[in-house]
Amino acid sequence: MKLLLDTHVLLWWLDDNPTLTEATRAAIRERHATVFVSAASVWEIAIKQAIGKLDAPGNLEEAVVASRFEPLPITFNHAAVAGKLPRHHDDPFDRMLIAQTQIERLTLVTHDKRLGAYGASILWA
Repeated sequence: MKLLLDTHVLLWWLDDNPTLTEATRAAIRERHATVFVSAASVWEIAIKQAIGKLDAPGNLEEAVVASRFEPLPITFNHAAVAGKLPRHHDDPFDRMLIAQTQIERLTLVTHDKRLGAYGASILWA
């Protein structure tokens, strides 16, 4: 299974937050799973940290590597598809994650029910 973590799921994972279900934790830990973190999530976290809306690890890249997650860059194709998605969700970071999920054939791990409207493969956290 190839998973893409939504930003809040990444933060819950790194914080060992009990909001993350045991089934979701098991899917992320699964030996044969490849787990990706989008550059969009890193960008979103950095913006929210800069404006004082989020307290997140300062060593985010190290924490992602230590968790054995793979970075997922944003490509021109990702950007073009994200820009054309219907506005079921107004958050551009979430629309980018949907575009990446669709293009790369990933399963998005999220708790955001609004993302279900896109018909992408989703694992509900």
